[in-house]
Amino acid sequence: MSATATEGVGKSSVIMGLGSLVSRITGFGRTVVISAAIGAGLLGNSYTTSQFFPQMIFELVMGGIFTGIILPLFVKARKNDPDDGAAFTQRLLTLAFLLLALATVAATLASPLIARAMSENAEQAVLVTKLTYWMMPALMFYGLAAILGGVLNSRERFAAPMWVPIINNIVVISVGVAFYVLFTGSSQIESPDEVTPGMIMLLGAGTTAGIVIQVMALFPALRKAGFHWKWRFDFRALPLREIAHMATWSMVFVVLNQASVAAVLRFANGAAGSADDDGPFVAGATVYNNSYLIMMMVYGIIGVSIVTALMPRMTRAADDSNWEDLKAHLRGGLRMMSFLVIPAAAILVALNQPAAFAVFQWGIYTPAQAEATGYVLVAAALSLLPFGISQMQLYAFFAQTDTRMVALINIPVIAIRVGCYIFAFVLLPLEWIVVGLFAANGVSYLVSVFLAFVILRRRMGLLGMFGVLKGQAVMAFAAVCAAGVAWLVYQVWPSPLDDKFSQILSTAVPGMVALLVYVLICMALRVNEVRDLHTLVRSKLGR
Repeated sequence: MSATATEGVGKSSVIMGLGSLVSRITGFGRTVVISAAIGAGLLGNSYTTSQFFPQMIFELVMGGIFTGIILPLFVKARKNDPDDGAAFTQRLLTLAFLLLALATVAATLASPLIARAMSENAEQAVLVTKLTYWMMPALMFYGLAAILGGVLNSRERFAAPMWVPIINNIVVISVGVAFYVLFTGSSQIESPDEVTPGMIMLLGAGTTAGIVIQVMALFPALRKAGFHWKWRFDFRALPLREIAHMATWSMVFVVLNQASVAAVLRFANGAAGSADDDGPFVAGATVYNNSYLIMMMVYGIIGVSIVTALMPRMTRAADDSNWEDLKAHLRGGLRMMSFLVIPAAAILVALNQPAAFAVFQWGIYTPAQAEATGYVLVAAALSLLPFGISQMQLYAFFAQTDTRMVALINIPVIAIRVGCYIFAFVLLPLEWIVVGLFAANGVSYLVSVFLAFVILRRRMGLLGMFGVLKGQAVMAFAAVCAAGVAWLVYQVWPSPLDDKFSQILSTAVPGMVALLVYVLICMALRVNEVRDLHTLVRSKLGR
């Protein structure tokens, strides 16, 4: 990667990193507030399940198609068309809008069937169905947010897509606060009979309103980028045959992924639904989702920013068959992502319990629920690096618009993941099932990393990964040492979990000490990324 390209990626990554940081923090705050308001019991698990539905249907309709096909085509059209791809983009937007509208109507009508398939019992199915009627219209707006964000990214306007989700998060945070004040206070909701129509409407309509406002906030940025949405129905001018050919494989990829999402929700709800009221707390869909969101918050702040900045450059390199540039982008992205992800994962393993109590034990989210979340966080943290590497590798295929290979890689990956889900559900005690479900994710990510590495090497030749692996080993050594220091600091902390202030301090202080130790060890071992990060920060400060 040239110095100019590296600087461009660095600047774009900083802009997106700041936006992603605030977005992820507010998104995490949204999860914490909603969890505090509705808990991790029946209502919490039902809300989590219902919230997944519009996102799952969006992915089934066009999420994978967008990621693997439309975004690279946006970049190519802007690069090659005399109008910078404006007409091409308007046609695709019109077609996508129509597909999303049809899917939204069909999915809303099918809500009772979907809810019944994902729920543990008839009582939960009724509650999930009522919530889904309010939440399913969000499907339309999830699609529009992704597409309009892609239009901006293809023009290398990265700030707005990273910043506008903050508005969505603030809306849902307000919904959670209102729900807690109006309905729950300090009392758990134990049965569906206690859930009123007003509760359903506030949770469902409020959550959908967040994504609607988020989409509206993208239009000023689109106008500033010089793009104006005009309805164009001349779809024959689109490369529909090419899109359909690639979409076939992309849909295989998406269907498999969503099948695994449906499976994990069903198993998590099954574990919670089988729990004895007098026995230990059994984690369900809410605890799984909260742990997953912590993992995605870390990856989103770090990995998504790097990948989004690299994707247009990777696509241009692949379009020109410039494999050396493509490999250089891949190596650089992997090293920077690893430098930031590895210490975060190690510290999260060391501080899983104080972190879970500090973040989640608010309102009616009980200490038992927070403790269970901490155990799942260990599996989530250990899955973080293989997940990040696998995502970076898959984007190297997406840059080549090769959805066929992505789908073929995903077939054994999902088969192994669901198989491990089944083993976890059958073999583990109820209270450990969700930990096992997350561990199954980690195993499947490792399989994906291995398969993608072998195929990329055969296609592009030697990838030059020895330096990346050596750097990751050094980073892992530094992170383990830092995590050990964090654990020791936590052990000597006085009464770490007695009150909320102590919970926060017993997480923040050991965590900051660990980060300092990690950076110092990396500096002593001459890890290049320390210097690169230092140079980037100094340049941003004007020095």
